[in-house]
Amino acid sequence: MECVLTGIYHWKPTEIPAATPQQLIRRSEDLIPTLRERSELTEQKRGLTDETRDDLKRTGIARLLQPVRFGGAEGALGSIIDVLIPIASGCPSTAWCLAQYIMHNYMIARWAPEAQEEIWADPDALVSGIIIPRRGRAVPTDGGYRVSGQWPLVSGIAASDWCLVTAMTERSSAPDEERYFLLRTSEVTVLDTWYSIGLRGSGSHDISLEDHFIPEYLSLSLADLKGGPSPGSAINPAPMFKLPTHMGFGLLLGSALIGIAESMFEIFLSQSRRRRALMSDEETAAYATHHMTVGEISSSLQSAEALLRADGREMMEFAQQGHALSALERSNYRCNGAFAGRLARSAAESVWDLTGARGTYQDNPIARLYQDMIVASRHTTMNWQINSTEHGRTRLRLPLSSSAL
Repeated sequence: MECVLTGIYHWKPTEIPAATPQQLIRRSEDLIPTLRERSELTEQKRGLTDETRDDLKRTGIARLLQPVRFGGAEGALGSIIDVLIPIASGCPSTAWCLAQYIMHNYMIARWAPEAQEEIWADPDALVSGIIIPRRGRAVPTDGGYRVSGQWPLVSGIAASDWCLVTAMTERSSAPDEERYFLLRTSEVTVLDTWYSIGLRGSGSHDISLEDHFIPEYLSLSLADLKGGPSPGSAINPAPMFKLPTHMGFGLLLGSALIGIAESMFEIFLSQSRRRRALMSDEETAAYATHHMTVGEISSSLQSAEALLRADGREMMEFAQQGHALSALERSNYRCNGAFAGRLARSAAESVWDLTGARGTYQDNPIARLYQDMIVASRHTTMNWQINSTEHGRTRLRLPLSSSAL
């Protein structure tokens, strides 16, 4: 049954000064116990609680990649990892929403100055969104576009202030163009569709628009997100804002998967120190087979994190050098992000197997986290087949099949 959700939030600008990336990292770590306490309520609500949304606003964590000009930290891409791993270990659904808020702020730095000034009149604005262009249509009109469509999986929509949608734009003398549009969340219809087996608290509902006018300055061509100068370059000259945006998505979602798996692992280790086998009453921590698997889990998670950190550093180095990234390099980052996610999911599955029958109880936090992992790893950015195939094509000197990369 479809229904319109109520309770879209309204927020007054806060007086929080711009924080450094290091301060935001510490604030994210400080939130872990609070988020764990709220995780069950977040699941029941099927969306972020008012308190969690207020905490994201109060701490300014979503400003991590936001331009300094608009009260952001303008942190290095690798700082994503330092924030999202701890947040995901506290509440995967909160991390999933936060990943969208952080990345959309990073993308908005490419929009026209007028758009940025309107959105960041409140520097704490949270921006949700979805990048599935073929679920929407945009028709050019005087001063902007008429946009219609229905988009699924819009994580964190009810807690957001603004929303980003994508649509195919009709052009009379050229192929349809993929464009990105920003509008206030209060302007979209939110459909109550998110009944999931995991990440229940992410509130990833459908949204819809019907012949809705969006002015030109709140739209952007996909071409302006693929690297180099953009309409926002005049006020955001930092090299990081000239990088292609889509190639870095794996840093965010890969970090969230690592945080989920690490939380499962720590809980398992804690439980194992007092666990005895049901049949033999032996201490399971004494099993040699457990030792080997625990070692493999540890190495897998460290490897996944190290891979993301290496990519984050390299992207920033390329930005500083003004290096125009090749198709091979862009697809490599997406492939590595998916591989890090694959390592994290494999580690989570090993923890699940080691947990045994006790893991089938819903009140075991490992079970709930495993369900979150199952859903999180289904995101297209984490899809190993898609992203490894794309990179394999470029290794074989074939053109990219993805228009976004």
